[in-house]
Amino acid sequence: MARTPRSGPYICGIDAALDVVSGKWKGLILWELDAHRVRRFSELRRALHGVSEKMLTQHLREMENDGLVHREVYAEVPPRVEYSLTEHGHTLNKALEPLGAWGGERLRRGGFEVIDAVESSGG
Repeated sequence: MARTPRSGPYICGIDAALDVVSGKWKGLILWELDAHRVRRFSELRRALHGVSEKMLTQHLREMENDGLVHREVYAEVPPRVEYSLTEHGHTLNKALEPLGAWGGERLRRGGFEVIDAVESSGG
């Protein structure tokens, strides 16, 4: 695993965990890769409405450095790059499930609009 640029000091485990998942798109990248197992950059970009190419690239690099995402480059013309979750990424996604349940309850109570992710991601 690559050495992470994050090194604390941290106040507690939640502080350390939030450091890794901070950023608007990281939770959605985790969810998308967990749901689809393997995604190419363009597939991720289409699924995450509003993310810029620069921000997606930055988040994927950070997540790769943190050992959450595996990047596979295939020696083809044109080159093909695929992203998937590492075991460490799967465990983080599992740890975020209760937070997702809490958020779902918040959506239900508040009557917030929810985008249909299946329709919006094209699958």
